[in-house]
Amino acid sequence: MQYQIFQGLKIVELASVLAGPAVGMFFAELGAEVIKVENKTKGGDTTRHWKMPSEDPASPESAYFYSVNWGKQHVFLDLTQAADRQQLMNRLKEADVVISNFKKGGAAKLGLDCASLAQWNPRLIYASISAYGEDDLRPGFDVAIQAETGWMYMNGESGGPPVKMPVALMDLLAAHQLKEGILVALLQRERTGKGSEVTVSLFDAGVASLANQATNWLNLGHLPQRIGSRHPNIAPYGEVFSTQDKKMLIVSAGTEQQFRALCHLLDAPQIADNERFTTNALRLENRDELASQLQAAFCCFASQTILERCHAAQVPVAPIRNLQEVFDLPAAQDLVLEEKTEGGGVSKRVRTAVFKIK
Repeated sequence: MQYQIFQGLKIVELASVLAGPAVGMFFAELGAEVIKVENKTKGGDTTRHWKMPSEDPASPESAYFYSVNWGKQHVFLDLTQAADRQQLMNRLKEADVVISNFKKGGAAKLGLDCASLAQWNPRLIYASISAYGEDDLRPGFDVAIQAETGWMYMNGESGGPPVKMPVALMDLLAAHQLKEGILVALLQRERTGKGSEVTVSLFDAGVASLANQATNWLNLGHLPQRIGSRHPNIAPYGEVFSTQDKKMLIVSAGTEQQFRALCHLLDAPQIADNERFTTNALRLENRDELASQLQAAFCCFASQTILERCHAAQVPVAPIRNLQEVFDLPAAQDLVLEEKTEGGGVSKRVRTAVFKIK
């Protein structure tokens, strides 16, 4: 379902790559008019050129570009030129929100900083994303922020090297923070009639999302180590098991009841009754032995049998799917947005706004 909640809202997107454009696409999905301004001297948004080896090098777009650029009007300008800059300013006079990710000092040099634009349009909400904060000149990319905010240190298998997340998670977390800030700023404008400035950094978004890993350190002095997909506080949670038909399933038994039910569903009640596994604390202490015994039980069943039993008993066990298997699911297909490309084909991507309002 496509909502038109923001029909009539005008967004000017001066951002490139992933975080800022993801915010623009969110508003486009909800009915806003989103004008994406791209640098015509550099061939547009840099992600237009981030192509897989299998992509046509002559195409003006990449699959990466498609991911966060649905439903937008694309305008190519050289903002160092007075005529192009004036064309932009004319649009900004009528805009409700501008989204930017200029380097430090870049916006002010062009007269496109918040203070300058507020003189043209006092109702404008100026939303910007930086890597480390407004006063930090360092360039920042997602993988660097993953490294600097502790995510990479924690991610990976025990004994193995740090590993980055397979998507640009810091960009996406920052995008969510900026969306929330813009929504609050829009509410504030309804009450006061005045625009405001909303800023977020990838670094802050990354640290703010550390959740229980942060509190384990802040309250207990526990330094999280690489333990693969396993949960630091619960077992068995995050353990991966191979079935009789060589499928991989992951377990997330968060309660005593779920753990005991899992053992009985695997026809292995003796595991639940083992004195080394009778409490969560003991299971964490004897985690490797627990995993070994559970693996022996999983090997006796086909994956579908285990899944059917677990689903019926409300025990959280899930198949580990590749993306082909994911998008074979009707539920995933419902989240795909299509759009005609500049070359006349059809591009696809997943929605960024997946909530439902009733």
